[in-house]
Amino acid sequence: MDNGWDIQWAFIVLIVGAIATYLPRCAGVFISGRIQANSPIFNWFGCVAYALLAGMVARMIVLPAGPLNDVSLELRVISAIGAVTVFYLSRRNVLLSVFSGIGLLMLGAWIE
Repeated sequence: MDNGWDIQWAFIVLIVGAIATYLPRCAGVFISGRIQANSPIFNWFGCVAYALLAGMVARMIVLPAGPLNDVSLELRVISAIGAVTVFYLSRRNVLLSVFSGIGLLMLGAWIE
């Protein structure tokens, strides 16, 4: 293929990607004014978001990928328990609990 054809495909991919990104966002802006904050659909989306987050965290602990795979399961579980404990002891401070979980994981990996 010549260079002109590659540039055309690059622009097509860029435009399709932009449409795929911004069309749902635009629709969300128009729909958001009509949704009540305590409506069942809004609660459902919140539950789905929490379920996805919980699934990702559970997968990172049980079936990790990459460098986290080199750390033992026990250490990953202990770090997660420590982070949750700090979360509740610090009056639900997310930043402090995340850093404590990371710190426990790093300390444990260093000791291992």
